[in-house]
Amino acid sequence: MAFDRDNKNFGDRRESSRDFNDRRETSERRGFGRAPRQNYRVREDNEFRPARPQGDGPRDFTQGFRNNDRRDFNDRRDFKPRFEERPQDTARAYEDGVIPAVGDADAAPQVAVGGIKEVTELLTKSPMQVHRVLFMHKSGNPKLYELQKLAKRVHVHVQQVDSKILNSYATPNHGVVALMNEKELLVWEDVRGELFAAKEKGEKKLIAVATNIEDPRNLGACIRSCLALGCDILLLPAKGMCGITPSVARTSAGALEKMRICRPNNLEAAVGELKQAGYQILGLDADTETNLADFQFSDQAVIAVGGEDVGLPPFIKKQCDSILRIPMMPEAHSYNASVALSLGLYEYARLRIK
Repeated sequence: MAFDRDNKNFGDRRESSRDFNDRRETSERRGFGRAPRQNYRVREDNEFRPARPQGDGPRDFTQGFRNNDRRDFNDRRDFKPRFEERPQDTARAYEDGVIPAVGDADAAPQVAVGGIKEVTELLTKSPMQVHRVLFMHKSGNPKLYELQKLAKRVHVHVQQVDSKILNSYATPNHGVVALMNEKELLVWEDVRGELFAAKEKGEKKLIAVATNIEDPRNLGACIRSCLALGCDILLLPAKGMCGITPSVARTSAGALEKMRICRPNNLEAAVGELKQAGYQILGLDADTETNLADFQFSDQAVIAVGGEDVGLPPFIKKQCDSILRIPMMPEAHSYNASVALSLGLYEYARLRIK
């Protein structure tokens, strides 16, 4: 038969033929032809990752190690962390509810006081040692509302924050944390009479004003320069500044304990009273034509400086008798606030300190 003759040349097709479906399944298993399809699953975080092959059991984390080098990953008692864990310094805690707050890594952390009773006692007895008070946002607690009114009456800056921020400073806190200064500041009413009397007697007085300084090292350097250049007192605003933190004390190199620092309830009003008493109000700013060099200072002067980014606040500028510019190369953007204050104080003191 013709069909048989053909089969003599090409073999028995019935014996060598395969079912088409079998060949397709074989090629898919071997990966020939169409690329193997890979199953994916969608995670909750919308990250696509290959699904684990079906039928596999839990992963063996010891795969890849030699038999004699297998480890028990459930027993991590002898595991050493990559970074050494440093114990928290609690030496600064002095009573219940008072723990060191998160602070500068180069210095001791700022002291934070947590608790309604503890913060109330501080605001009642030592409000000038409290930098600011943090309250839980939308707490709904009437006791916290009354405590906030007390803080405002004693002119302590308040701020509403999330509970997580409060817990990072002090626990337990009951929805309120007070951040403390390293030194209790002076009250304006206690030093105002002394400054007015010095003007009437013709005594020399140099007063420095620092505003909008947020870097504690910058403020610490200002305090150090004030003490070295014969400044009688440093005035700070009630808000908009960093507190007298351990970093400030560390940068001041001991000057913090010797320098008199006052925080008026209203800095604008305090500067206005000094101006009315006859003090010369001067500001340091680059936006002026008056040069600091060889400027004629009066015996009673106030020299004010602002932060590097924002400069002098408007309420200080409008009361200044003169705005002084420090010589500077045009390539430079600005002076550091502590450097600017030091240069201003030096120009006043260079003929008065021998």
